[in-house]
Amino acid sequence: MTRPLPEYHQKVAATNRTAILDAATALFLDSGYDRTSLSRVAADAGVSKATLFKQFATKAQLFETAVLAAGGPRGREVIDPPAGNFSEGLVDLGRTYAELLRRPQMIALMRVLVAESPRFPELRERTFDFGTLPVLSALRRFLEAQDDAGTATIDDPDVASSQFLGMIATTVFWPYLVHGDWSLTEAEVRKVVDEAARTITARYASPSS
Repeated sequence: MTRPLPEYHQKVAATNRTAILDAATALFLDSGYDRTSLSRVAADAGVSKATLFKQFATKAQLFETAVLAAGGPRGREVIDPPAGNFSEGLVDLGRTYAELLRRPQMIALMRVLVAESPRFPELRERTFDFGTLPVLSALRRFLEAQDDAGTATIDDPDVASSQFLGMIATTVFWPYLVHGDWSLTEAEVRKVVDEAARTITARYASPSS
């Protein structure tokens, strides 16, 4: 049985992890995946290579963690919408998702992934578990709760999630990823989310709700 680390060591480990992720993200964005070495990351983070390897065994794992960190909460935690109004809950989560997709750091990291993954098996083979992003986890919980409450009939939450998020990403994210000058106003983004929520509500909401 592994004994938990003392509080001091936990704080040191958390500080080191933050420094490593900050250094890695800056290097990935500045130099790309290929030219970013773990030795350089350790040096820029002010930690030993042994310390880095304790937390990240491979560069692909470090890159994935950097992407997921870029998709973490900003300013406020992702709060599960209250049960009762299916459409309003979708709109709330959809707007949070759209905000995530429009973050410059997230877009820049995804450009690195798209550009370099064909040349690196460790990136192609690594499973990027974007389902762990807080907003996506919250969406799945919300859909399951609505199904349990009878306000919606959702046999496969993963399919419903993909449909909802895909409608948003198709307009808000992918054109901007490919064309750097693509932009939408806040009102246009809200309209995209509202229309996606209406479509999913029409498909899954129970008639009685």
